[in-house]
Amino acid sequence: MPTLLTLETTRRDDGKAVLIAAGEIDLSNIDTFTRALTAAIAETASSSGKLTVDLGAVEYLDSAAINALFTHAEHIQLIVRPLMMRIFEITGLTELTAIEPASSQAEH
Repeated sequence: MPTLLTLETTRRDDGKAVLIAAGEIDLSNIDTFTRALTAAIAETASSSGKLTVDLGAVEYLDSAAINALFTHAEHIQLIVRPLMMRIFEITGLTELTAIEPASSQAEH
């Protein structure tokens, strides 16, 4: 049974695309996450900016999710829960793309 994951692609006030994920990203739903990520990146291909991937409401992610983010690192920037920042530092993803902590309000 797939782990609960919701995905939404939206636009900020400045028109830039944001992929918002909530729940958990693991092997059971990585294909869904990767398809949404790839589609959202394709939407932003015509602009010079990067896709923002908001993982502020993601409570857990496994190595499959990290690998998907690595694959697309040059096309994305991340927002993550402050507690998860260390994971991205250890994996080296912070050296490949911009990663910022989600606001504390998104944590609740």
